[in-house]
Amino acid sequence: MSPRVPITPIDAAEITTYDHETDVLIIGYGCAGAASALDAVEAGSDVILLERQSGGGGSSALSGGEVYLGGGTPIQEACGFDDTAEAMEKFLLAALGPGADEEKVGLYSRDSRAHYQWLVDHDVPFKPSLWDSPTWVPPTDDGLMWMGENSYPFNEIAEPAPRGHRVTSDGFGGKVLMAALSEAVDKTSAAVHTDTTALRLIVEDGRVVGVVARHFNDTVAYRARRGVIITTGGFADNKDMLAQHAPRLVGLGVNSDGGDDGRGIVMAQAVGAAVKNMAGAQVGISLVPGMMVRGMIVDSVGQRFINEDVYPGLVGVAALNKHNLKVWVILDEQAYEEVPEDERWGVQPHFVAETLAELELEIGMPEGALQTTVGEYNRFAAEGQDPYFHKSSRWLRPLQSPFAAIDVRRGMAPPEYGDGGTGGGGAEVFSTGGLWTTVDGHVLDLDGGPIPGLFAAGRATSGLHSQGYISGTSLGDGTFFGRRAGVAASAGQ
Repeated sequence: MSPRVPITPIDAAEITTYDHETDVLIIGYGCAGAASALDAVEAGSDVILLERQSGGGGSSALSGGEVYLGGGTPIQEACGFDDTAEAMEKFLLAALGPGADEEKVGLYSRDSRAHYQWLVDHDVPFKPSLWDSPTWVPPTDDGLMWMGENSYPFNEIAEPAPRGHRVTSDGFGGKVLMAALSEAVDKTSAAVHTDTTALRLIVEDGRVVGVVARHFNDTVAYRARRGVIITTGGFADNKDMLAQHAPRLVGLGVNSDGGDDGRGIVMAQAVGAAVKNMAGAQVGISLVPGMMVRGMIVDSVGQRFINEDVYPGLVGVAALNKHNLKVWVILDEQAYEEVPEDERWGVQPHFVAETLAELELEIGMPEGALQTTVGEYNRFAAEGQDPYFHKSSRWLRPLQSPFAAIDVRRGMAPPEYGDGGTGGGGAEVFSTGGLWTTVDGHVLDLDGGPIPGLFAAGRATSGLHSQGYISGTSLGDGTFFGRRAGVAASAGQ
């Protein structure tokens, strides 16, 4: 953080008077903050929500609007899928990477159906229809989508079922989710203080009891009688923190509202909080999944490195960590034409050639590289097999001339973004590491003990994640554990 904005906590003895007092003080008004407020009020607490922007929403409002839910929700059942909490848990533990929080994943999976109902009870809409092909965000308002559960190796680890519950929306659904949650907050006694930036925590005898904030040019002190909850988001907009914890993300486009500066994380660290998985990230690689799955993705020497029907965020992680995003989507004319125009997001091939030898030359790959890769792919695809990476036979077909290549590093822009592109680097990213917390949102110190009076939820925490990511686990994690933090803080634990 900037040296001009101190981060060290303030001793309560230095505060002569508080401008506001409440039971539970929540810092940040995205989906985690809204959920915390709703359940804290339900638990009988007076609540104040602080938001540095002029209104709530944050990065949650800009998201695609997928919430990862399962275990047999009404939407799954209406679409003809049986699911269990056990299968959901197995998939998430495998997909979210080594070190995923087993306790959180287990609890989240077991309580997923109930959490779905909580969302519906707060007027979050879901349509009982399935979008059945790989995509980032469907061009329809279908309410259920696959998140790679039916791809290798996950289809051998757990019984597959689609669990991406997409908020009913024209375009990205995050704005609809936050509109519903904000309307629910408005109906409660919670007070929302906008244009208010938290600066430093206030500590009394080792307990967090409030925060000093800035409201325009005024310094304002808040006292929390029961607890402070940090829901300020991640740190992908803070280049210094990225360089320190996740240097591979430096220079890439950021998927946020511009305010994921990590200040909430650092404020908590200043009172002794521990962090986890700070190198973790979602890597929204700049490609159209429907094109990739019908063709292949290769590195700079023309070799495949993953099955193309897996969740595209996991493709992005592999492409960034192993190949620095120097990867290409290779496809033929039929594969490109099979992707409906409204799913192409304006992406067109950067190189087209009648032969693979010509395409290699145009791209700058070693002679024979693509010819060997495509030759092996076609040999087995003709039999509906992929012994190298086990892509589903649904997507296997020998590729034929003319061939095309798409340079992922040139970026693309979803229709929701207009013509803005990714901001450079071939991916849009956000951080998934953060504060170490319990299932009830208690922020833990370096010894693994709870810091009295301090709670957190959402992307300010490490949440469910380790090094992997699945769409919907941010909104799902943030709302679910935000609710639990609101209840725990209300109890003054």
